[in-house]
Amino acid sequence: MRLLFALLGTIALGLGILGAFLPVLPTTPFILLSACCFGKSSARMHAWLVNHPWFGSLIHDWQTHRGLRPQVKRRALLLMAISFSFSVYMVPLWWVRGVLVLIFLILACWMWRLPAVPAPGMVAMDQTRP
Repeated sequence: MRLLFALLGTIALGLGILGAFLPVLPTTPFILLSACCFGKSSARMHAWLVNHPWFGSLIHDWQTHRGLRPQVKRRALLLMAISFSFSVYMVPLWWVRGVLVLIFLILACWMWRLPAVPAPGMVAMDQTRP
């Protein structure tokens, strides 16, 4: 099982890195999946990923708060909207366009409802009240 999780983690990490450069491929879910897989297979790769300068804070926020920072959510929603809009424009079949719009709306609602994690050093609004 460890080998399977290591393989899946490596594939997810590769797709996540590609997603940073390709507008159609998402980065965040693949990086989170790779962290989960490496957590079950390779302590060394998991530590490397969690301490990575680009992905570490994203993984830490998800693992500790099950949420994302507001700027990460906004950027992800914007890139999702651009990607899905391009896909809807390119697809000639009207029913496929409808399915794409429906998938986008479901994903956007899910991401919008994720908890917002305050930036490091910031106090959440609920914590300021006595």
